[in-house]
Amino acid sequence: MATSLIRSRRMITRTLDHDRWEEIADGAVLQKDGIIAAVGTYADLHARYPDAPVIGSGREILLPGFVNGHHHVGLTPVQLGSPDMPLELWFVTRMVARNLNLYLDTLYSAFEMVGSGITTVQHIHGWMPGSLQEVEARSNEVLRAYRDIGMRVSYCFAVRDQNRLVYQADMDFVASLPAPLQDPMKRWFERFQMSLEDNFSLFRSLHSGQEGASRAKIQLAPANLHWCSDAALEGLAGLSESYDVPMHMHLVETAYQKAYAEKRGGGTALEYLDRFGMLGSRLTLGHGVWLNEADIDRVAATGTCICHNCSSNFRLRSGVAALNRFEAKGVNTAIGLDEAGINDDRDMLQEMRLVLRAHRVPGMDEAEVPSMAQVLRMATIGGARTTPYGDTLGTIEVGKGADLVLLDWDQIAYPYLDPETPLLDAVIQRAKTGGVTTVLCEGEVLYADGRFTRVDRDAALKALHDDLSRALSDDEVERRQLSKALLPHAKRFYADYIDPSRHEPFYRPSSRV
Repeated sequence: MATSLIRSRRMITRTLDHDRWEEIADGAVLQKDGIIAAVGTYADLHARYPDAPVIGSGREILLPGFVNGHHHVGLTPVQLGSPDMPLELWFVTRMVARNLNLYLDTLYSAFEMVGSGITTVQHIHGWMPGSLQEVEARSNEVLRAYRDIGMRVSYCFAVRDQNRLVYQADMDFVASLPAPLQDPMKRWFERFQMSLEDNFSLFRSLHSGQEGASRAKIQLAPANLHWCSDAALEGLAGLSESYDVPMHMHLVETAYQKAYAEKRGGGTALEYLDRFGMLGSRLTLGHGVWLNEADIDRVAATGTCICHNCSSNFRLRSGVAALNRFEAKGVNTAIGLDEAGINDDRDMLQEMRLVLRAHRVPGMDEAEVPSMAQVLRMATIGGARTTPYGDTLGTIEVGKGADLVLLDWDQIAYPYLDPETPLLDAVIQRAKTGGVTTVLCEGEVLYADGRFTRVDRDAALKALHDDLSRALSDDEVERRQLSKALLPHAKRFYADYIDPSRHEPFYRPSSRV
């Protein structure tokens, strides 16, 4: 039986409400076979279990491992040649991405995540060309990368069966293009060979393949309303119910997507999903920036979750989600780093600070804006609840998974920190990835003192570099040329698509009068 005792200077076990958390001085955790068996002080637990190997020096802060509630890729879009642009145009620039070794690519972002204390990730995959067999093989390479590095993953393949580039039928968009662009555009669409039933079969196969795995789960992902036909929505809702697995769905990330929903169904995107019985605790909405007041009330009433992707929304000009309203209504929220955070990396410590600051609207009542406890909850148990792991993770309690992160107190407090500063305030506002000393998943040390225990990071990054040093393939060259040529046509398609005069913001951070 694998047993260890993880000790700390102080330990934050869980949040209690918007403003309070549970904290234990000289805190320690006893884990057995990856499950938390005892929680208390180090003095007490060490006396009771004197032979248990000790992890930590007693100078660190101990927290639950973080959950990245919304993630897609390894190398960032910027690294692959896609600059930050409005989302609908950014889709076009993503055509330039290289043909990647998905195992190495996944390891790249996993190194960044684990190094910032993330122990669980919601990996929403998509845009993989090829047949069902080819896509399944690539999906398994992604899962293999997470298995090798040792972190937990909830994996889903995003279903797209229509409107794959702009918010219009694929062949209608092709027909709108100048003749020289039509054949290249057709070839791009033809790369994606999976039928809707193939997507369902992929889920069933992956789900069966990971049955019983403690660090890998498979769930569902309707990619977004504009990408899913009614048949897709009905089929995915049925699979979610019959397999009792969660769904994670991008929804109203931008004002353009809100307008699309009105054109398609005569109401909001959330109302459209409600027709298919999709709302409830098994559904997480990615982004939800343009949900209206009634939508948020319905989200709260049904127990639907929302994953807040703050960096992404800033970078792609999507808007600012009404997180303060979500919190006031009691919606379970998670934090997602999406493609990459504000610093073009996967740093959950940085993202928590951004979430904390981005919603500090003018006023005097601190209950109206995010608190330290709230953002920690979002990054831990809030995120876990959007995955199949649910309440088995996200807090330091007996019976929970031993997913833990140790932070160097000196990095936070040296050379001086006022002694009356609350511990969590100091951690949220001052902890950096350089101060992450140890990360454990299921009781196993994955990262300690700057080194990964299972995978040679330098060798993996060298292999990724060498693989991408090859010359561009003919397919990659054509996609780069096509992407550049399509941008003005995409801009034209979205001209006058939205009416900003109809928008009434939840937040009023400034005034023009």
